[in-house]
Amino acid sequence: MIERKLMLVERIMYVDPETPLNCVFTAKIQGKIDEEHIRNALAKIQWKHPLLRSAIEMIDTKQPHFVVQEDMKSIPLQIVERKTEHDWLIVSEREWYHPFNTDNKPLARLIWIKGGAVSELLWVLPHCVCDGTSIVTLMRELLSLLDDPSQELQPYPLFKSVNNFLPQDFEPQKKSRKAKLYLLLARFFFFLQRKSRIRNSGKNYTIHWKLDTKTTATITQSCKEQGFSVHALLCTAFMQAFREVQGKLAKSKAISPVDIRHFIPEIKQDHMFAFAPTVELSLKKRKENVLASAHAIKSELAQKVKKVNARELLWMGEQMHPLVERMISMLKSTAGGHDITLSNMGKIQMPNTYKNFILETLYSPTVAFPWLNSNTLVTTTFNQQMDFTFMSNEDFLPKEEAIKIKDKAIEIMNLSF
Repeated sequence: MIERKLMLVERIMYVDPETPLNCVFTAKIQGKIDEEHIRNALAKIQWKHPLLRSAIEMIDTKQPHFVVQEDMKSIPLQIVERKTEHDWLIVSEREWYHPFNTDNKPLARLIWIKGGAVSELLWVLPHCVCDGTSIVTLMRELLSLLDDPSQELQPYPLFKSVNNFLPQDFEPQKKSRKAKLYLLLARFFFFLQRKSRIRNSGKNYTIHWKLDTKTTATITQSCKEQGFSVHALLCTAFMQAFREVQGKLAKSKAISPVDIRHFIPEIKQDHMFAFAPTVELSLKKRKENVLASAHAIKSELAQKVKKVNARELLWMGEQMHPLVERMISMLKSTAGGHDITLSNMGKIQMPNTYKNFILETLYSPTVAFPWLNSNTLVTTTFNQQMDFTFMSNEDFLPKEEAIKIKDKAIEIMNLSF
C-alpha cells in the first residue's frame, strides 16, 4: 500500500471530513469539444498524478493519510447546460460546498458548462491536494490533451514524507530542540488565548472583475518604469483601500503566498503540491504616497522571501501536528492581524489558440475559506488581461463593503501613474 500522512498545512486545509475547502479554476473556450476526448484526458491526468488516485483515510490515532488506491474510480465529469455568461461563477460558488468524502472517488472533479459555440471547463479540487501552480498545471494538461488526445503524460511517485526534501547536512537532533521549544511556546500561546465562539455563519461570495488589455499594459509598464513589481502595487493599493474604507479597523497588513517550487526544485512545476510558504507585508506610513509605499513593499518582500527556509519549514511543521486542532479552531474564531491574503499567480503560460478551439480567457481561481478572516484576493494574467477574484464572507466583510474596497484599490492604482 502506497500512503503517507498529510503534511501540517495539508492537514489544516483538510479541516475535517465534514468541512469542504475546495478550489475552483475555470477556462472559457470557443469551439467544439468532444466528451470522449475529455474523458480520455481525465484518465491520463489521473494516471500521472498520484494524489488523484488517492483517498484520505484515518490511520493510526486518527491521523489522516493519503492512500493510493489501485481501484480508484475515474475523475467524475459533470455536464451542465450553459445559459448565461455568469454560469461559471454560480457553479464555482456551488462547488465550494460539495465535499470530497465519498469512498473510492478521486479528490478532483471536472464540470463542463456546455454551450453551442462557447463552453467553460471548471476544475474542482480540495485545497489540501493543490496550490495555484497545481491547478494551473491540471488545466494546461487538460487543454493540451483535448488538442492532441494521442499525447502521453509521465507519471511520478507519491513522496513518502517531508524528509524527501531535507538537505544532506540537515541535523534532526539539533532541529528537534528548536522544534520542542516552538511547540512549548505554541502550547503556551494557545493556553493564553480566550476561547471564542465567534464563527462565520453568513454567505461566502466572490467579486470578479477583469482589466482590459490597455489598462493591464499601462499598469505593467508603469510598474516596470517605476522599479517595482505589479505585486507590490497590488499589495499597496489594497492595504491602502482597506485603510481608507475601514479606518482604524484596518490592519495595514497583507499575507502573500510564495510558490514553494522557487525554494525546492525537487518539487517540479508540473507536480501537485499543496504547501505555499507565506510572508507578511506591511503598509507602514499613513501619509506616504503609493509609489513610495510600493517601493517599500517590494523591498520588504524581497528581504522576507530571501529568509524563507522552505525545507526547514516543512520539517518544523511536522513537529506541530499535536496542535493542529487548536490551529484550525483559532483560524475559525479569530480575525488575525491582516486585512487580506493576496495571491498573485502572475502570467499564466498557456496557448491561446488550439487546433479545434480557442482559449478565450481564464478566470482566477476561487475558494471559500472556513476561517473567520476569509478575505482572499487572487489575480492572474492571461492574454494580456489581468483577472481578479475577491472572496470573503458576509459576516466578516459584507459584500457591499468589499466592493467599496475593490473600487478604492482600482482608483488608487489608476491615480498612481
